[in-house]
Amino acid sequence: MFVLLGIFFGLLASVPLGPINFFVVSQALKRDFLHGLMAGMTAALLDATFCFVSLAGFFKVKLNLPAYSMSVLKAVAAVIIFLLARKLIQDSRTFDIPQDRDKVPSPSTKPILGVVLLYVTNPTLYMYWIFVAGTVTGHNLLGQNIVRYGTWTAVGFAIVVGLSSLAWYLGLVRFICYHQRRIKQETFRKILFYLGLALGAVALYTLVRVFI
Repeated sequence: MFVLLGIFFGLLASVPLGPINFFVVSQALKRDFLHGLMAGMTAALLDATFCFVSLAGFFKVKLNLPAYSMSVLKAVAAVIIFLLARKLIQDSRTFDIPQDRDKVPSPSTKPILGVVLLYVTNPTLYMYWIFVAGTVTGHNLLGQNIVRYGTWTAVGFAIVVGLSSLAWYLGLVRFICYHQRRIKQETFRKILFYLGLALGAVALYTLVRVFI
């Protein structure tokens, strides 16, 4: 039950389409398998970290933040997502598929930074992990007393969540890179363009949520 719950909540956090999935795919398409994997591993690590923190008692901590803080966070997230969308649309007009190793972009830490920015400015993910923590502890789904064995229970559960999330991103990046060689230049650019539009739509929705 412990492992199955970890797999379930890990996949539930990573599989749904959203800015992080779009960003991971774009890194695999624009660069290579390594950069896509770096983005996916960062997302999986953040999933495990937030899961652990929430289980360890984050949801019990009362932060004296002003009422408008969540709105500001959503607005910042919308700006970051919009900038990423703008970059993808620009790349869709100029990017060429590398024909040899000399043209492959050099290693970069941008995938890591991009995922971190997308993750920490997404209030929905905070709410999700608080919901997970409340669900598994409130219904004693982990089969142990979280108050007495809180730290080790949280560590074990977070590891399973992180590995499940990593498995999804690894499969996603491998799938994209495997089919990338079959993609024609024009089709490749269209994919980047529509990824950019999708991220733009997410940015617009996030911004609208500021006023709702």
